[in-house]
Amino acid sequence: MDTNTQPGTGAQGGLAALDAAVRRDLEIIRYPRREWVPAIEHDGRRVLDVAIIGAGQGGLATAFALKRNNITNVRIFDRAAKGGEGPWVTFARMITLRTPKYVTGPDLGVPSLTPRSWYEAQFGAEAWEKLDKIPRGQWQAYLDWYRDILDLPVANDHDFQGVTWENGLLRLTFGRPDGTTHVHYARKLVLATGIEGCGTWNVPDFIREGLPRTRYAHTSEAIDFAALKGKRIGVLGAGASAFDNAATALEEGAGSVTLCLRRKEIPSINPYRWMENTGFLAYYPALSDDLRWGFMRRIFELNQPPPQDTFWRCRRHANFSYRTGCPWTAVRMEGDEIVVDSPTGEMRFDFVIIGTGFATDLALRPETKSFAASVALWGDRYTAPGGSESAVLESYPYLGANYQFQPRSKDDPLAPMLANIHNFTFSATPSMGLSGASISGMRFGVERLAHGLGRDLYVADGQKHLESLLSYDVQELVSLDPPVA
Repeated sequence: MDTNTQPGTGAQGGLAALDAAVRRDLEIIRYPRREWVPAIEHDGRRVLDVAIIGAGQGGLATAFALKRNNITNVRIFDRAAKGGEGPWVTFARMITLRTPKYVTGPDLGVPSLTPRSWYEAQFGAEAWEKLDKIPRGQWQAYLDWYRDILDLPVANDHDFQGVTWENGLLRLTFGRPDGTTHVHYARKLVLATGIEGCGTWNVPDFIREGLPRTRYAHTSEAIDFAALKGKRIGVLGAGASAFDNAATALEEGAGSVTLCLRRKEIPSINPYRWMENTGFLAYYPALSDDLRWGFMRRIFELNQPPPQDTFWRCRRHANFSYRTGCPWTAVRMEGDEIVVDSPTGEMRFDFVIIGTGFATDLALRPETKSFAASVALWGDRYTAPGGSESAVLESYPYLGANYQFQPRSKDDPLAPMLANIHNFTFSATPSMGLSGASISGMRFGVERLAHGLGRDLYVADGQKHLESLLSYDVQELVSLDPPVA
């Protein structure tokens, strides 16, 4: 697999031809052709019909789906500068995507918008055939092209600070790099903020309290791997990202890397490959709570293992080792060394990397903290049978059919606000299956979300649409005379 493929001499011409093909395809399928959502104003400014937080793959695809449904009064906000949205060029450290190269999703069924069409336009069909998986940097380049060719309305450098409910509208507050605060009003809000969008990256308390901040990092953070050259590195975690970071440290010249995991065996079964079937991706949300709980308990139990090529990235280095059945029980500093205690014995490192995932807690996120106490969680709505309990699953929000948050109590004064906030982050998974934070489930999740948003807007404006029909007087038959020869 060549992960450093360079565009051929005809790449620009290939992309220009593809751009033309995309525009033609979208013109062919553009029906109906007019906007239909009535405009609403607040203080002399038009209220957004839909505001989307997050300009990564889920946010961009949602905006495109709404655009195809002629809902165009939409804006996507992202705290990052242009080009820094999402994980792919920030903290993701895999060489390629973990999904099969033929996966589709953002294209929403338009062939010229697929990753394959974009790749072949630059590198040719033969290069695509030889490709194993899509390099992550090229996936980001594809998303950048996708955003540009579709002319999606992204406002970068907008740090979302929270939402409140004001006279039947969502009041959104954003911080700007210059220190100013901007306010926008919207009817609908979509949170497309990725893996940690309803919580925080998790570093165990005993590590945060036992080590100086300069001696550890979470896999989601910026890490100066060059500074770790020759150092002894400890990695805690069993998931794919833990192995990605271990491999990166080894490739950057770490003296040694020891990866430790609580499990007695490294996970080897990837439930995502099982989930990649139309039945699960399209219809999982219609299942009973009992069945959804059963699916998710098994999926979370399996976790996402390192792909074979990721494991080999580590295993090819003689200075790599791993310890199973090795949870860390305590850490401390002795002189300039990190000392880690575990059931398998004491270990000493110069730096440690934490790959223990994230914790779901709405109160920890600026996007959700203003209404976190009102949101129904799975633990509020479902009691698992004996032996099937899961404190992790209980902490996830229990969503409605359109990804909307549900109130703990129907009498909660924030219930109308929650009905207009749609959770398209990873925390939607127990309720909705794979969706915005997953490439594999994006096609189905985005279409379901966009349909729900449009339905809600139309129903809310039903009286206005009836009045529009009753006042409609455009004549199609304009002459009773014989036709002019």
